[in-house]
Amino acid sequence: MAQLPAHQRPPMRMLGRRSEPVDHPFKAMPPDEGGRGAVPMPVMAFRHDRPSVLIERVGQRDLIRSACPVALSLGLTPGMVAAHARALVADLDVRDADPDGDKAWLDRLALHGVTHWTPTASVSGGDGLWLDLSGTTHLFGGEERFCRRLLRFLQRLGFTARVAIAGTPGAAHALARYGGREILMLDPGTEASALAELPVAALRLEAAALTAAARFGLERVADLIRLPRGPMAKRLGLAAEPIIPVVPFEAPQVSRRLLEPIGTPESITQVIADLVDDMITVLRERGLGVRTALLLADRVDGEAQRIVIGASRATRDAKHLKRMFGLKLDRMEPGLGIEAMHLLVPHSEPLGASPAGSLIESDAAVTDLAPAIDQLVGRAGAASVFRVAPNESDVPERAFRRVGPLDEPGCWPRWKRPVRVLRRPEHLTHVVALLPDHAPRRFTWRGQAYRVTAGDGPERVHGEWWRTDTELWAVRDYFRVEVESGERFWLFRRGDGVEPETGDLSWYIHGMFG
Repeated sequence: MAQLPAHQRPPMRMLGRRSEPVDHPFKAMPPDEGGRGAVPMPVMAFRHDRPSVLIERVGQRDLIRSACPVALSLGLTPGMVAAHARALVADLDVRDADPDGDKAWLDRLALHGVTHWTPTASVSGGDGLWLDLSGTTHLFGGEERFCRRLLRFLQRLGFTARVAIAGTPGAAHALARYGGREILMLDPGTEASALAELPVAALRLEAAALTAAARFGLERVADLIRLPRGPMAKRLGLAAEPIIPVVPFEAPQVSRRLLEPIGTPESITQVIADLVDDMITVLRERGLGVRTALLLADRVDGEAQRIVIGASRATRDAKHLKRMFGLKLDRMEPGLGIEAMHLLVPHSEPLGASPAGSLIESDAAVTDLAPAIDQLVGRAGAASVFRVAPNESDVPERAFRRVGPLDEPGCWPRWKRPVRVLRRPEHLTHVVALLPDHAPRRFTWRGQAYRVTAGDGPERVHGEWWRTDTELWAVRDYFRVEVESGERFWLFRRGDGVEPETGDLSWYIHGMFG
């Protein structure tokens, strides 16, 4: 069974395990289609009173990458083997680390720092930031007020942090991680004395160097200060080192300031065409293509008009972009006149040269649907154009999802499914059926009675017990039935008709066949 996908593994009931009956998860439905409210999804969160650690795979072992304050107080430290940690703390909450997610957050914070706090900000390792505060803290009321403001900002995002201000990046790096204080500010020239009592690990040394230092009895930074410095000066915080700042992306932008205000559709269209042509030149030089374009029109009364268009695929087709703006031109109100227009591309993607078409036409040429999809989105809205793709789930309402109109939907399972599936199953009344494995003979739906002439089933679908405990015993038996009028419906019964804990034997309609 371990080789099976998670959603196809049999429930514990089929393996001989018994438990107390629980409420069935499928009986709670939102009131928009006949239910009484939806079952809320559980929220993943760490409990503050329970020790929690994040682990990562290193070679053949799982090592602790980070630990919460409760876990640290129990002696669980980064680098410890996860099996050893579990043996020391019975109720330890162990979860997988997400280095890529951490890096993405640090990159976003560094970019935010460049645009809001200081011109020079950079990511420091896998858990910190470097901010060059030279000549900037007076804008925030001094260094201490800036530190407290920074901590409040990170707290609102759900992060805990420690801030150290020193004359060199190496000293600030060591004191922020090993200083033991939420805010620590050093006076100029005191780096050596401040670092002396810190462990050698504060100096950003490799594992082999730390092992060698421990072998020679070098435990504190003070033990290394007496040694020849050379390349150790930066790590000891005694020498400056460069910080490579994050450079924010400058969105391509072109502008046209007009000699006289314009207000006619023809003149506005001409200016838009000129802006698009200018933008195509800029994008071609930078090797980019448009995904989102923003047109701003400054009116003489000071108000700005905005038009936003999107492309499902990166493009530099000037004709296509002009057509997209033309579809939304009626949304622009020129008022007393427009005196300037600007075109920005806030979202772009790399786009190389497009291959020229062959001189010999081929019937096998693939038609590019992106321009047509962009026009549909421009008319109907982005939420109205999508594809449906399969999702890894046996529960029908979870077995599909919306994807982009140009995304590949993947392979659909071979199970027979109706053409139309209701957003939520609707309850049936006055059902007459022979238990446990027969389709219903009669039922009433939306006030109309139906008599079944043919039926096929059941197809049994178990609840996804790995999601929530309430789905441990959940069972649905699906039937395909045809009624006297020729319509074919997809019905299911809650419960297997044998075990009471699997459902209350109520009936629902879930879809219609074509």
